[in-house]
Amino acid sequence: MTRAARHALALRHALLLAIAACTSAGAAPASAARGEALYARCAACHALAQNRVGPKHCGLFGRTSGSVPNFEYSAAMKRARIVWNAQTLDRFLASPLKMVPGTSMTYDGVPDAAERADLIAYLREAGRSPECAR
Repeated sequence: MTRAARHALALRHALLLAIAACTSAGAAPASAARGEALYARCAACHALAQNRVGPKHCGLFGRTSGSVPNFEYSAAMKRARIVWNAQTLDRFLASPLKMVPGTSMTYDGVPDAAERADLIAYLREAGRSPECAR
């Protein structure tokens, strides 16, 4: 590689690092408080400590999809065997039907990544709440 090519590559790398730093610095950290407000969308079907149309969310992190006792899941969700964590929740919340075709969850998803991050922060915090400790 020529000296000019190495220099151009180094400049390109430095530019990419600067762009990444600016982009991540401008992003607000996930907020459980904002996520709690967003959870109102979920409350039509879900609750933290009890099953409703959808399964309860207490104990969600680390749980395998389709595994809440006394809840009737779709066959697709039972087969998915997803272990719920921030990454899998983010993918699922972005597009439930795409991640688990055949799921009975008919919600289109949360397209905004920041809103998903806030919702996940809330679910993580709520999972440690006294309501979930019972």
